[in-house]
Order: sequence, then structure tokens, then C-alpha cells
Amino acid sequence: MTLDEFRNLDPKDIPNWPLPAQGFILALFATAFIVLGYFFVLSDQLDQLHGAQQKEEQLKQTFLDKKRQAINLEALQKQLKEIEQSFGALLRQLPTKSDMDKLLTEINQAGTGRGLQFELFKPNPEVKTAEMAELPITIKLSGSYSDLAAFVSDVAQLSRIVTIGEISLNPGAGKEPRLTMDAIAKTYRALEPQERVAAASQPAKK
Repeated sequence: MTLDEFRNLDPKDIPNWPLPAQGFILALFATAFIVLGYFFVLSDQLDQLHGAQQKEEQLKQTFLDKKRQAINLEALQKQLKEIEQSFGALLRQLPTKSDMDKLLTEINQAGTGRGLQFELFKPNPEVKTAEMAELPITIKLSGSYSDLAAFVSDVAQLSRIVTIGEISLNPGAGKEPRLTMDAIAKTYRALEPQERVAAASQPAKK
């Protein structure tokens, strides 16, 4: 069927058209229907499908993360328990308020026991945090280098936590080979229950 013959067909009399012309029109309508169906129906469904695929990947990743956490849960719980035990052991090394006088006496005896002479032993005001109180002690004592070193070692081995810092050594007066040591010894104590309540109720400092 030629193009001229197709042009001469009456659009109002399609049922009487030749079969090739009817087949062409049918194919044209079918193509238009498919295209319109894609834009009005299938495109939205494809977008939904794409979104569902992305969500599926996210859910898979979440599942894998949860699975890894579940596998490591026992090890993490064990590690947390060990940390709590270590922290508890450290807290037990902190003296209470009633133990502080005894601890200060032990620090003093650690120096006199090495033959050192205290020129200053001054506890300063406490510095409190939410968990504990820090007591800095200004000390000044004189003796030989070996005795001063042994004193620092003795203090480090006390049953309670005591640190010594800000150390400065200066030659002592006199003919004997003595040194004068200025330092800050710090010890810590656990807060009493009422002190913990007071610390918790105080607003955080900016």
C-alpha cells in the first residue's frame, strides 16, 4: 500500500480500510498506549522500585552492623566489666575523709624515715570534682640526692594514691652535700555521700 493510497483513506471509515492500513493504525495506537502508560503509571512504579532497592541496601547494612555488634557483645560486656573492676580498685585506693590525717602522717614519715628534714609541709585547700577531691600539699625538704629519690619512690609505693610533681632541686646551704627539694604532693580522696549530692546539684562551670 502506497503513501498516496493511505492519504486517500477516509478516517471515518476505518472498519472498511484494507488490512495493512488497519494493522498500521492498530500498531500506532498500541505504541501510543504503551508510551503514555509508561509516563503515567510505570514511571512512578519504577521510582518506587528504585527507592525500595535503596532502602533494602540500607536495611542490609543496618543488619550487618547489628550482627557485628551482637557478635562482639559478649567481648564488650567482658571488657566493660574489667574496666568497672579496675575503676573500683582505684576508688578503693582513695582514702576517705577520716583517713586523710593518717595518710598525711605516712607521707611525713616517709621523709623523716629517710633522714630528710622537712622545712615546709603545707596542705592546701581541696579541689573537688564530681567524683573525688584533690588535696595538694606544698612540701620543702632537704637531704642527699639518693635520700630524696628514695623518698619519692617510697611515696609512690604507699597503699594510697599520692603523686609528686613540680619538683625543683637546689643546692642546700652549709658544707654538707645536701639538696633542697621543693615539690607539690597530691593525694586524692573519695567524696562523702553528701558531698556527691552537693557536687551533682551544682551547675556546670562555663
